[in-house]
Amino acid sequence: MIPFNKPPYTGSEDEHVLASMKSAKMAGDGAYSQLCQAWFEKNLDCKKTLLTPSCTQALEMAALLIDIKPGDEVIMPSYTFVSTANAFVLRGAKIVFVDIRQDTMNIDETLIEAAVSSKTKAIIPVHYAGVACEMDLIMSIAQKYNLYVIEDAAQGMMSTYKGRALGSIGHMAAFSFHETKNYTSGGEGGLLIINDEQFIARAEIIREKGTNRSQFFRGMIDKYTWVDIGSSYLPSELQAAYLWGQINHVNDINEFRKAVWTKYYHSLRQLADSGRIALPTIPDAVTHNGHMFYLKVADLAERTLLLDHMKANGVMAVFHYVPLHNSSAGNDYSRFHGTDKFTTVESERLIRLPLYFGITSEEIEKVVSSVVSFYK
Repeated sequence: MIPFNKPPYTGSEDEHVLASMKSAKMAGDGAYSQLCQAWFEKNLDCKKTLLTPSCTQALEMAALLIDIKPGDEVIMPSYTFVSTANAFVLRGAKIVFVDIRQDTMNIDETLIEAAVSSKTKAIIPVHYAGVACEMDLIMSIAQKYNLYVIEDAAQGMMSTYKGRALGSIGHMAAFSFHETKNYTSGGEGGLLIINDEQFIARAEIIREKGTNRSQFFRGMIDKYTWVDIGSSYLPSELQAAYLWGQINHVNDINEFRKAVWTKYYHSLRQLADSGRIALPTIPDAVTHNGHMFYLKVADLAERTLLLDHMKANGVMAVFHYVPLHNSSAGNDYSRFHGTDKFTTVESERLIRLPLYFGITSEEIEKVVSSVVSFYK
């Protein structure tokens, strides 16, 4: 069976994880954390980055930093992972979903402004499959109504929008280093990206359980104490060391995944040209990172049949999110603004193919042949 995913592994991780294990500091914010954060700050051209145990916790920190309160509204797509919504629901916000674009599966930027109300606090664009949302218009709407923009760039590391790295455009952003992502810090992991300097000092406090401990270790104060709300948002140095091993091969991983994506695209182009399936769309002025390759079939019934066929032929393909507004919790914590024209129907058509660092040409060919044989 060809698995849907294998966590990325380069071989460089071993020496760094072992060095971290033998170091005097394993609890976080040690040498490897500093190396990783400095790399991201340089390559994203952002004000500050802070490693977190997960992308979920990076989003939770962002919700705390913009001071989300009960009654606030936050606009986002329903086609996303539950953490995108949960981070703000935990602070009492009402989630306002708007429809997605059929071509990219990203939030439809032209529908956002109509969903803005006097209660709106933030817009959360989700860069699905590492393909950028239309950030110019989103930032323009945010500026017009004095809203925050927090990019859910969980899938977006090494992708760009008009030459700018995803995660570097909004007021804040979050990356994921879960084992299903292009880069992992050992199974889980995340990064809070701060582009607005006003959030830096408080972010360090929230991340250190609400204390000014980071200032103490920099010698800025002679003792630290509890000064704000917060939680334990530091990953261990083992996570940072594993991630550093991957960062040392960041371009190798990126180019490999994009090559696999391109091979899938060209191999399935004939099926798409005949109208049997639809392939991903990459807008102009956007570069993607090969995070995932998906295809779309006619409907839910056909998707079920194709997935069963592929599994029977030794290929583990999967569908993706069930739209959040269709869930039981969605009824309690959210509302859908406007018409669900594409969110549900397009989500029911989508199949993700196996794509991971190290997948072989023979495995790719087997995946393609399983799709082609179904339509024959």
